[in-house]
Amino acid sequence: MILQAQLRKLPAVVTDSLSERFPSAKKVSWKDNLTNYEASFTFEAAEWSAKFSSKGEWLQTTKLIKETDLNEEIKDGFQKSKYNDWEVKSVEEIQEKNKEVIYRIMVRKSSLRKMYLYFNKKGQLQKEGSTI
Repeated sequence: MILQAQLRKLPAVVTDSLSERFPSAKKVSWKDNLTNYEASFTFEAAEWSAKFSSKGEWLQTTKLIKETDLNEEIKDGFQKSKYNDWEVKSVEEIQEKNKEVIYRIMVRKSSLRKMYLYFNKKGQLQKEGSTI
């Protein structure tokens, strides 16, 4: 486990929480976000990140997935969006505590125009936001 420079000591309850949720996580690195701790790691042949409170409470998980792994509703929703001719750069499945799973698709029109698109499981575009 690699610990990045941080202001606080990483609580054992946080690392224990990660181990309980992802028992075979590999290449784990931690980041202190002041309001939470974030672990980046490999699990079941995918790249993940997970956020935990300082008390070890799970807050959010993000999994990098392939565009081909999206369900048909999301693929259809993207094709019907005004971004359907933009290049898909990455796709993430995001699960937050007490919220529905959301899919974040990062698209690019040129090296200067990038956008995050957020879809629900039904393929409905929930929000969009530009990247810096």
